[in-house]
Amino acid sequence: MSLTHKKIILGVTGGIAAYKAAELCRLLVKAGAEVRVVMTAAAQQFVTPLTFQALSGQPVLTSLWEAASGDGMEHIHLSRTADLLLVAPASADFLARLAHGRADDLLTTLCLARTCPLAVAPALNREMWAAAATQRNLEQLHADDVNVLGPATGEQACGEIGLGRMLEASEIALALGALLASGPLVGKRVLITAGPTFEAIDPVRGLTNRSSGKMGYAVAQAAAEAGAAVCLVSGPTCLAPPAGVRRIDVQSAAEMRAAVLAELPCNVFIAVAAVADYRVDAAATQKIKKSAAPLTLQLIASPDILAEVAALPDAPFCVGFAAETERLDDYAEAKRLRKNLPLLVGNLAQDTLGQDTAELVLFDALGRHPLPRADKLTQARAVIHHVLTLLN
Repeated sequence: MSLTHKKIILGVTGGIAAYKAAELCRLLVKAGAEVRVVMTAAAQQFVTPLTFQALSGQPVLTSLWEAASGDGMEHIHLSRTADLLLVAPASADFLARLAHGRADDLLTTLCLARTCPLAVAPALNREMWAAAATQRNLEQLHADDVNVLGPATGEQACGEIGLGRMLEASEIALALGALLASGPLVGKRVLITAGPTFEAIDPVRGLTNRSSGKMGYAVAQAAAEAGAAVCLVSGPTCLAPPAGVRRIDVQSAAEMRAAVLAELPCNVFIAVAAVADYRVDAAATQKIKKSAAPLTLQLIASPDILAEVAALPDAPFCVGFAAETERLDDYAEAKRLRKNLPLLVGNLAQDTLGQDTAELVLFDALGRHPLPRADKLTQARAVIHHVLTLLN
């Protein structure tokens, strides 16, 4: 999406990922944005201000005591004409200070005094990201309407592998395009479920399914590209959330139901997740020991999250997904009518599960609308386009 004439403040904090911020600055300027860079003292230990000055074509601000504006109020003036303040990389220390309202240098003071939206792209060691304190800080930032972009999973500078590395510059630039978009879903809240659920049998075993979560994550990206504020409630997957999408991790169907209900109201609810239809009535608290005797499990139905949301008096526009192995048209349309859905997306499970492409059929009140096989992001964009058609 175009960033032409957008005014972006790029805050850079201390961390090895600061080198990615230089590439990000270059990409934003190339996309037509006007970029002003603010660096912390720690950031200058990794990349020099001269680098960012050359890339942005603008003086770089490094101190609260600089008088670039003439009255010493740069921390007030800078955001007044900006479209977005982005901090990338955002270190663990910076996230903590931001969550607690600290204002002890130029960047944190600017964040507190801003009048424009704020986004952060975290860059942390995997253990620092998973730490309880960091997760508490992130909850507060979400509550304060701070857009958290990423992080991604993969190899980190410390040599460890896991969740915490900063998104690539191109991914962040794409996310900013969505945040600053004037797309058809701007101002709308879209709630999406994705992936499988895991229903415990005992502490080490459970019931699940083969859903990879790829379709749900693609739908989340497509909705974000259309300008929506997207919350993704995800069962266990190995996927990184799309840039600009807020993710809530759950395990069981009951946890997914609780997370969905807690995120209401929303404008659109898209239930892509392959929720387990049954769960064990009473999961064992200790590991069930193997024996030669047959094992019988008492299964009970899991909550039908989509049906419950669709039946609410103030229900959002609800979209369901149905993966069948036969008689797709009959079963999918019956499910749509039974749950009173304006749109249901159907597919044959054997042709889709675990794959990067999908062949879908959209079912609505006007009939069936087949989508020929394509990659899942292309299909997701087609689904969002059809949702917009029905909403309008």
